[in-house]
Amino acid sequence: MRVEINTLDTELFLKLYTSVGWEPPASEQAEIALKHTLAAFTAYDGEKPVGMVRLLGDMGMSFYVKDFAVVPEYQSKGVGSLLINALEGFIRDNIPKNRAVSLELISTKKAVEFYRKKGFEERPCDWDGPGMFKMLM
Repeated sequence: MRVEINTLDTELFLKLYTSVGWEPPASEQAEIALKHTLAAFTAYDGEKPVGMVRLLGDMGMSFYVKDFAVVPEYQSKGVGSLLINALEGFIRDNIPKNRAVSLELISTKKAVEFYRKKGFEERPCDWDGPGMFKMLM
């Protein structure tokens, strides 16, 4: 398994997005979103794309995890950890040393335990999974 950065195009984005049962955005909307994404990470098993996550942020204080999807047959096989580690490594490599920044996301209920294990704290929400927050140094 490997992670590549900024190789995610609109077609692959929509394929991975829908692989987890999410209702897809319009192709044009996805294209604009990808254009304005700070960094996009795609996990591959050989040549097969098996997961993705987008990073939004201001490169100074705040970052946001968006569209984190792992195809169902690859869930619970380390792909999510590989992606979140690559994302956090990118942030750490691109912020000044000894600076804290926030890393935030909204979780599905199913993924809450995964994020807890990765050090995120819950911000409860009754209508969906909780918003979560993590400070990175």
